[in-house]
Amino acid sequence: MLAIRELTKTYDTGTAALRNVSITIDEPQVVAIIGPSGAGKSTLIRCINRLVEPTSGSVELNGENLTALGSRDLRRARRHIGMIFQEYNLVERLTVMENILSGRLGYVSFWRAFRRNYPAADVAAAFSLLERVGLEGYENTRADALSGGQRQRVGIARALIQSPDLLLVDEPTASLDPKTSRQVMRILVELAREQKTPTLINIHDVQLAKTFANRIIGMQDGEIVFDGKPGQLTEKVLTDIYGEEDWSTEAAQASGEDAPETAAAS
Repeated sequence: MLAIRELTKTYDTGTAALRNVSITIDEPQVVAIIGPSGAGKSTLIRCINRLVEPTSGSVELNGENLTALGSRDLRRARRHIGMIFQEYNLVERLTVMENILSGRLGYVSFWRAFRRNYPAADVAAAFSLLERVGLEGYENTRADALSGGQRQRVGIARALIQSPDLLLVDEPTASLDPKTSRQVMRILVELAREQKTPTLINIHDVQLAKTFANRIIGMQDGEIVFDGKPGQLTEKVLTDIYGEEDWSTEAAQASGEDAPETAAAS
């Protein structure tokens, strides 16, 4: 279970990125965080695993207070938190397989990692994930030879090979075209649900959030202004989150698209 309580982040400039944010995720669900640029979405994701240090408040994962951990214990705790980055964060000169297996670095000795001598079970899991994300046969391809969508799939596999207790995803489709975005989201959500991994996704695309998430959290100016099911995300709520816009037009355009098999339950 993830319990975020009154989380606040104020930068040295005086900018308040988060203002007393509280969220509880007590089941394996996909939660999308939406909101305009500067709403605090990325800061929230990164405060959970302390890539950004919160100013106050607490983050508990399965009863452990992550915000109170020292550096050594934090490294241990991060083994149980998968992270998928907007900019992919792959090692360009390494192969697809080597990038995926880097998700197991916290579980093997330094020398095994240095020699790239991972346990057979880890290698088998990596091959299985390669197939699931649609990259079978790419294991020896260097990361810098991949397209953006392929890189994001490697990032998904790398995060899930950790068998994480929580999956954090920061703008997974920001650099992708609409078709690839839907493919990547479909793969991500299918695998997260199969592994029963609670997943928190910061995403700018409202329609993707409504299509794939079980729950949507709307943020504005560092605060939560909506927390509910996709079907409750009305034009009025979207206006509260983003401001005035013709949301009916966007909804009509989205309704013309085929819904994926993993669409969120109402």
